[in-house]
Amino acid sequence: MEQLDTIVIGAGVAGLTAARLLHGAGRRVAVLEARDRVGGRVWTDRSAGNVTDLGASWIHGVDGCPVAAASEAFGMPTIEFTVGSYQPDGRPIAYFSPDGSRLPDDAARAFATDVRAVDATLRDVIERSEPLDSYRDVTERALAAQGWDEERAARVREFLEHRTEEQYGAWIEDLAAHGLDDDAVDGDEVVFPGGYDRLPAALAEGLDVRLGHVVTHVRWSDDGVLVATAHGELRAATAVLTVPVGVLQGGDLTIEPPLPAPVAGALGRLTMNRFEKVVLRFPTRFWGDDVYAIRQQGPEGRRWHSWYDLTPLHGTPTLLTFAAGPTAREIEGWDDARVAASVMEQLRRLYGEAAEDPTSVQVTAWHADPFARGSYAYMTVGATTADHDDLATPVGGVLHVAGEATWTDDPATVPAAMLSGHRAAERILGRDVPIERLWSQG
Repeated sequence: MEQLDTIVIGAGVAGLTAARLLHGAGRRVAVLEARDRVGGRVWTDRSAGNVTDLGASWIHGVDGCPVAAASEAFGMPTIEFTVGSYQPDGRPIAYFSPDGSRLPDDAARAFATDVRAVDATLRDVIERSEPLDSYRDVTERALAAQGWDEERAARVREFLEHRTEEQYGAWIEDLAAHGLDDDAVDGDEVVFPGGYDRLPAALAEGLDVRLGHVVTHVRWSDDGVLVATAHGELRAATAVLTVPVGVLQGGDLTIEPPLPAPVAGALGRLTMNRFEKVVLRFPTRFWGDDVYAIRQQGPEGRRWHSWYDLTPLHGTPTLLTFAAGPTAREIEGWDDARVAASVMEQLRRLYGEAAEDPTSVQVTAWHADPFARGSYAYMTVGATTADHDDLATPVGGVLHVAGEATWTDDPATVPAAMLSGHRAAERILGRDVPIERLWSQG
């Protein structure tokens, strides 16, 4: 039976980060990856000459971000693409009223001001929230404090519902009151025209990564860890487990003994979301060259309410929208053509005959992926922000859980995955390791 210093389960950014730092410290490390590629939920499709990030797309705030530093060191070009909720300078958001007509600029500005007012109140309301409050509970209190009429409040209420879906792929009543505490970002947001997957590819260079190795059993004890796959069993003094929350909860991977408290408790209060991308390419940019995003107000926007113009990435007229939360459940099992038809019905309501048929459509299916079970994790009602870090509590001194769900400050992001992998490596080595060694050790 092969004996290693550390087995890393999962070749996403968290696993590759831990493995690269441990390998650089002279440890014998193998990375076991179920898929036929590295990257996990960082996945770039290059079919038909297009570059499409089907998983992670953005760095949400480059200031002080290790992923931004790593991508620069690895020579990955970026384009600034700040996902604003309101009206970015020079790139207007096209807001459409419930009747389908575009809001004039003064009305759009007034709406943005209303959202800011609620957000200002919301911070204090969340701070005073009860343990079992949902995000719906706290937003309703913040709305009530404004003293607005029902129509005015309804527009902001639906915006808050949509923001919850777009940020965490969850319905507003299912998300904990503190579930969006990490919403603020520092610095520009950027995307990768060459594909985000160049990051995990660079991190994997020089590592022993074994693709197609589905881990079925992890047995841990004071003596180390035994990991079983269809290719055989491996032993190691330590292991880093970076599979998503949905896989940990799914039952296909057996961990013996079962994960103890506080890890098990934290795992039970997090869950994977339903959040799918819909990328549509068109013959022309019928929504206008200066439009950064499109937002639909009112009941007509229940399913499709926000679109983002990705044309600047490659020059091809492209819109991105999301099937999130309830909508993701509704379209489960639909083929791409049916999804596109549903999206286009709404776009034609706004743009009429100018809204041409798309030349291509891509729809993700992360929730159906047995090695993901969703796009990322969120806090259910009753969870606390500490649950993220508690999930990473070392088990028996030999088993370390890492991944986007295990980082409190900025969960559900690639930086969270990277930082959690860095933490796991430091705990195994028993000393501080500069994260810059990820891109400076060669």
